[in-house]
Amino acid sequence: MYMLGNTKMGSASCFSKFCLTLLLLVVVLGSTSAQLSTNFYSKSCPNLLSAVKSTVTSAINKEARMGASLLRLFFHDCFVNGCDGSVLLDDTSSFTGEKNANPNRNSARGFDVVDNIKSAVENVCPGVVSCADILAIAARDSVEILGGPKWAVKLGRRDARSASQSAANNGIPPPTSNLNQLTSRFSALGLSTRDLVALSGAHTIGQARCTSFRARIYNESNIDASFAQTRQRNCPRTTGSGDNNLAPLDIQTPTSFDNNYFKNLISQRGLLHSDQQLFNGGSTDSIVRGYGNSPSSFNSDFVSAMIKMGDISPLTGSRGEIRKNCRRVN
Repeated sequence: MYMLGNTKMGSASCFSKFCLTLLLLVVVLGSTSAQLSTNFYSKSCPNLLSAVKSTVTSAINKEARMGASLLRLFFHDCFVNGCDGSVLLDDTSSFTGEKNANPNRNSARGFDVVDNIKSAVENVCPGVVSCADILAIAARDSVEILGGPKWAVKLGRRDARSASQSAANNGIPPPTSNLNQLTSRFSALGLSTRDLVALSGAHTIGQARCTSFRARIYNESNIDASFAQTRQRNCPRTTGSGDNNLAPLDIQTPTSFDNNYFKNLISQRGLLHSDQQLFNGGSTDSIVRGYGNSPSSFNSDFVSAMIKMGDISPLTGSRGEIRKNCRRVN
């Protein structure tokens, strides 16, 4: 015959096992299911946002292009194993990082500015704020400073302890991508086709190297002839000649965050092959037209897409670490 709670010790033992199980469950859930929030540092680092904003403002005042560079770092971080600050890590003896991966080599920049931001943040709250979160805030500030929309950034990410060059090579869509490749990659990260077009609108600021658009301006037919000729003047046909010469992604307002990028696509003046794919008789043409006609629609969708992108596989709770130096693990 089965007797429940036959002795006090048996009952206490069951209770202690229950408590232990509950405690373990709380620990596990706390380490894996912690949520990002806009007020994550409101008590632990109340001066965080002003510290980041002042440093980003100073950097953009020195070089307007830096806003695009910081925004791009956030993209390239989130698209490789989630928004975990891995793009900032230098190579070590135990791993080859992302800085020299094909999408980043000779083009990813702004690491020194991130160092400056981290120093400013460490001055007001040492050991509290992750480099991954610093990238997210700096991206938002860059957009706002250059005339774009502002939004509340969700925070609470922690930093990766490793990085992967192969993951960066495979995870970031190259400028040679066609529309199917772009939509597939974005979809794999939980981003919709509308998110793809909206986020591509980040190319309303910044510049690209000749190597990224040479094939388009010499070989493609869906390009405005005068635009192609203009770009050819600073990007020779021969590979190895002028490879690092720069051209603005948005020929009209390269340092203003606006919707001219979409107007350019409609006029077949997209600089990159992957840009013009968004308006080339395909499923995204109508979205491009919509953004070209309505800056407010673009701004609204861009903000939504940036928040969604910032939610990609963050390290939270007890996973990862808070790096003291964004270039290396603690």
